[in-house]
Amino acid sequence: MKAQLAQTWAGFWEQRTDREKGLLTWGGGVLAVVIAWSVLWAPAQEGRARLRQSLPTLQRQLAQMTAQANEARQLSGAAQGVAPTGGALKDALSASLADHGLAATQVQVIGNAVQVQMKNASFPVWTGWVDDVRRQFKVQVAEAHVTALKEDGQVDVTASLQPSTAK
Repeated sequence: MKAQLAQTWAGFWEQRTDREKGLLTWGGGVLAVVIAWSVLWAPAQEGRARLRQSLPTLQRQLAQMTAQANEARQLSGAAQGVAPTGGALKDALSASLADHGLAATQVQVIGNAVQVQMKNASFPVWTGWVDDVRRQFKVQVAEAHVTALKEDGQVDVTASLQPSTAK
């Protein structure tokens, strides 16, 4: 195949005069330059101009996002240090119980702790709730009395929760 193509090209080239060979050579060179310009150089030059134009906007956005991330870190640290106490803790725990589908028989404030009493509660759901409020409201279980019922996984619970800062 290559030999046949080379023979065809040689036959075509030998039939041309010196003037035609010169015109074809120069024409091919100009065509190669035009193709290289339109395929390689022009798109790269346009891309550089577009990037040069959008770079200040991207830098402003980066600075804004960095400032927002720093502010979020500061606010996160400040929010982690605030734990509800007293009535606010009672209200927060009551709302959290409702969110988790647990029905408390009684929720009351006793000193700096909140006592939660539940009858016939699912033990796995209750332990998940305790873990959630421990992380969310920064409380700890000060005292808990859990009584297993005949039905598997069901318990009667009386637990006192207090802020983690209280000892």
